[in-house]
Amino acid sequence: MRRPAHESLERVNISPATPRTPRRAGRVLVIDPDGRVLLLQGFDPAVPQRRFWFTIGGGADPGETLVQAAARELREESGITAEPAALGEPVWRRVAEFSYDGRRYRQDEEYFLLRTGVVEITLDGLEEAEQQTVIAHRWWGADELVASGEPFVPLELPALLRELACPAHEAAR
Repeated sequence: MRRPAHESLERVNISPATPRTPRRAGRVLVIDPDGRVLLLQGFDPAVPQRRFWFTIGGGADPGETLVQAAARELREESGITAEPAALGEPVWRRVAEFSYDGRRYRQDEEYFLLRTGVVEITLDGLEEAEQQTVIAHRWWGADELVASGEPFVPLELPALLRELACPAHEAAR
């Protein structure tokens, strides 16, 4: 079984006694007409040799809802503009515990779905720190992602993509 990238990052020399910083994040599963998801590839500055793929999204600013954070991050990280209402209700939730740049986090995440046509992706809106650690973007199919051997988070992503491709899920939306 593949280990999530955030597990491997726990090997960084951080004491287990270090408190976890609570964080809330809105994430977007951007899916193209071929059923592929848009992922970013990056790394933790504390472990730059360990690259991994992850979904669009990030932490909510003070006073921002998770769907608002997801829409903002979508624009910043991909150049795709969508109103929060277009993202609808979350399609999945999880709690992730990980370390990043020497700090430990406990992140409550909500995942939103955006189906797109053919779109041009730009990383020009990345914040300065992201410009240093996000190195690529790519569209991935669920089977292709699993077969690639590349680290990605969350581990449930291929199963989630297959579920979202199911016509019954579309009828429920």
